Amino acid sequence: MLHRNVKQKDVNKDKWIGVGGHFEGQESPDECLLREVREETGLVLRSWRLRGIVTFLSQKGEGDFEYMFLYTADAWEGTPAPCSEGELEWVQKDRIDQLNLWEGDRIFFRLMNEDVPCFSLKLVYDAADKLTEAVLNGNKLCID
Repeated sequence: MLHRNVKQKDVNKDKWIGVGGHFEGQESPDECLLREVREETGLVLRSWRLRGIVTFLSQKGEGDFEYMFLYTADAWEGTPAPCSEGELEWVQKDRIDQLNLWEGDRIFFRLMNEDVPCFSLKLVYDAADKLTEAVLNGNKLCID
């Protein structure tokens, strides 16, 4: 996990998130995954699996959205290197829920922990970054 505690103006400031980033050029999701993991951790993935696609919608600005391809990996090579975006730390699965996470991230971490097959999850946040809606495979979830 990556503790985003370096940049002052960071939407993820003080949150724990997975490593990753945005596509460059004509990358596929897998190519982006491999590059971002190498850049942020120094590790080269050898085995990974697509777990889901997450659509993030924010009501801070008109039409603010992004898609995230969510992967897990079970084989890699290399030695972890420092990350310029925050502190990297191996976190036991049973401790993840104790971290300062986005509320929607708690949903997809639970889905992955339950080994739900590849899923589509939509997460909607209001202007104050409060999760207002979650839709899993077309079905609204109760988020109270």
